[in-house]
Amino acid sequence: MKKFLPVFVFLLLFTAFSAASAITPKRVSAEIAHGHLLEKFTAPSEPAWGYSSPREDCFALYHPTEGLGPHPLCVMFHSAGGGIDESLYSAFKPDGCDVYHMPDSFYSLHLDCLEHKDDDWWWGGVNPLAPADDPANRRNGGFELQPVEKRILDTIAWVLSHYEIDTNRIYLCGNSMGGSGTLGFGLRHGDIFAAIKANVPAGVLHAANRIGLPPFELPPGVRIPDPPICIDYSAQNDQWSTGHELLYQGMAAKKYAIIGYWGNFGHANSHAEINKVNDLIDTIDWTSIRKNEAYPVFTGADTDSPLPWPDREHAADPGQVNAYFRWTVFNDAPEKFEIALRLTDADELGSAIFTPPAEATADVSVRRLQKFKVAPGETVQWDFAGSAGSVTADADGLVTIPGLKITTIPAVLTLGK
Repeated sequence: MKKFLPVFVFLLLFTAFSAASAITPKRVSAEIAHGHLLEKFTAPSEPAWGYSSPREDCFALYHPTEGLGPHPLCVMFHSAGGGIDESLYSAFKPDGCDVYHMPDSFYSLHLDCLEHKDDDWWWGGVNPLAPADDPANRRNGGFELQPVEKRILDTIAWVLSHYEIDTNRIYLCGNSMGGSGTLGFGLRHGDIFAAIKANVPAGVLHAANRIGLPPFELPPGVRIPDPPICIDYSAQNDQWSTGHELLYQGMAAKKYAIIGYWGNFGHANSHAEINKVNDLIDTIDWTSIRKNEAYPVFTGADTDSPLPWPDREHAADPGQVNAYFRWTVFNDAPEKFEIALRLTDADELGSAIFTPPAEATADVSVRRLQKFKVAPGETVQWDFAGSAGSVTADADGLVTIPGLKITTIPAVLTLGK
């Protein structure tokens, strides 16, 4: 187990590091909480963020107690009904909101927007229950980042410059409004996050605006980084899930990676309660996903459940999208890329509600390629489980192989120039 530096030594190190920082936090406390060093800070606003008047916000950082650095980092967004204390409490308490639980080897960064809640929500000032043409939504919607989003970026940058963080293992999660912010902010910033997880997100309009999900569009000529893999679980009997079809249909249209679960568990934040309705929510180890590794995007899978939104036709049914697919990257070289694709089986999945299929057919795209770079319009050869062919990359250089039949027996998809 890692030993903490004595607090007075850490204070000296902090003072030395702070001189080179772009923002100027002030540490207000350092204590041991739940066995972890917990630091709390306040920081004045930066003019570049665009707030209407100067202000001060707070954030906190739990330190890891296990493993050698650099360490993974998870950024936490609290709900509208809570504040920074919600995520701080839940991080290590079994009766808290489970989405905030992280391994002891992680740093966790907890930000606050309760102090100035009138104009500073994680969902970017876009009201998820108001129509898109509401004056506030028209003002705060679209592609441009709001002040709160700029504050988040600078706070994360400060943490990365002052602590030993594995920049390929940075994650984002949140509950309710924090879940909405997780989608809207996290999907926009695939250059930062490896994966994101949203628990009962309070609206998807923020995400649709920030990454141009249909019917919204990105500004002409603008591209965003390949988004992080997105884990979403929402309840069709939760009013805050209204409009969720924008997320699922939009992610599929853009060929962005989403793994989704739903059921009639309301606006729950306890995994024990959610698992009574849909017990798939923890079956993907999302904090093992790395930003510096390619990943597959599955779209149009014949094993996806029918969406319960918008008409609630399947309002009583738990369901999933892409919950059964697994993969392992073997080779990402300039001339060849290889990834094993398979389905999970019943023993591995461990579900009392869902029975995984023996086979599935889906279109497969590959994002976050590291060395196997593909130019727009370039032809790529592919081979998978005895089938082969060629495909042409789209205008963004994205390669999609249609109609692959995937089974519980791993098969290697090979792409070559």
